[in-house]
Amino acid sequence: MEMKTKSSDSAEKQGHVDSTGSMSEKKKRKGMTIEGYPIDGLSIAGHETCIILPTLNLAFDIGRCPQRAVSQQFLFISHGHMDHIGGLPMYVATRGLYRMAPPTIIVPTVIKECVEKLFEAHRAMDHSELKHNLIGLNVGEEFQLRKDLKVRAFRTYHGIPSQITDTVTMPEIAFTGDTMSDFIVDDNNIDVLRAKILIMESTYVSDIETVENARDYGHTHLSEIIGYADRFQNKAILLIHFSARYQADDIQNAMSTLPPSLAGRVFTLTEGF
Repeated sequence: MEMKTKSSDSAEKQGHVDSTGSMSEKKKRKGMTIEGYPIDGLSIAGHETCIILPTLNLAFDIGRCPQRAVSQQFLFISHGHMDHIGGLPMYVATRGLYRMAPPTIIVPTVIKECVEKLFEAHRAMDHSELKHNLIGLNVGEEFQLRKDLKVRAFRTYHGIPSQITDTVTMPEIAFTGDTMSDFIVDDNNIDVLRAKILIMESTYVSDIETVENARDYGHTHLSEIIGYADRFQNKAILLIHFSARYQADDIQNAMSTLPPSLAGRVFTLTEGF
C-alpha cells in the first residue's frame, strides 16, 4: 500500500485503550521514528507481519494481531497468506470488545469475497457482530479514507494475488508486503520508488540462500536490492520480513554490505529476532 497524507499527527479521537498492550510487551517494543513517522510492529517471514503507524492511525497486515495494532482505525491487507491476515477476526473482535469504532479494512478485491466468508464463519461460531467496513481495491483504484489520507493499489508480484499502491503524485509511504523484487523494475510503480518512506521485504540476506531460492517463494533477496540501488529515490527504506533462520546480528552484518547510496537511509525491523 502507498499513501498520500496532508498530516502525520492525526489519531483516533477515541484515544488508545491501555488494556490492549501489557507492560511486558511495551518494555520489549523496539519502535523507531523514520522521517518523522513513529513505526512499530513485527515482521518475521512465515510467522507474522504487522506494521503499525500510530500517528496515522493505521496498520499494514495483521498476522497474529499484536495488541498494539488494535487501536488503529485503518487496516491494509496486502494478500491472503496466514502470516499476513491470520489475526484479522481478532482485530475486529477486540475493537468491538472495547467499544471502539468499527474499523475500515482495505483488501485486494480478488480476496474480498473470501474475507467476507471468513467473517461469516466467525459470526456463526460465536454469534458476535464483528462490525467493520470492508473495502476491496483493484490495481490502480484509489480510496479516500479521510480528508488527509488517500490510498491507491498497485501491482506486486508474489506466489498468490497481492498488491500495494500507486499514486499520481508523490506519496508519503509505500508498503509492498512480502513480494518479489519485480516491482522495483516495473515502471508502472515508479511512484513507489519515490515515496518518502518505502517499507519492503528482504526475506533473505545471506549467501547461503540465492536469488532463485527467494523467487521460488515469491520473495526478495538483499542482493537484488543492492543490485537495483540506483532505482531507489526514497528518503528512507525500512526492510522487513527477514527469514526466521536469522539472528539479529546476522541481519545487521548483512546491512554492512550495503553501498553508500543505500546505507545512510536503510532501516531494519528486527523485533523478535
